Amino acid sequence: MNVIMILYYLITAFIVVMVGWNFIREKKSVNDMILYLLVLIPLVLRLLRVK
Repeated sequence: MNVIMILYYLITAFIVVMVGWNFIREKKSVNDMILYLLVLIPLVLRLLRVK
């Protein structure tokens, strides 16, 4: 893999960690938790290289 792809996956992993952290901290609103999951699904699939 070239440098661009490595950086791409690192940035995606960072975003997954940040959104996951916000998902874990969210206690009040179930709607916000669902929105966090909707954002996480494509990012996790991208990290796993599933299309």
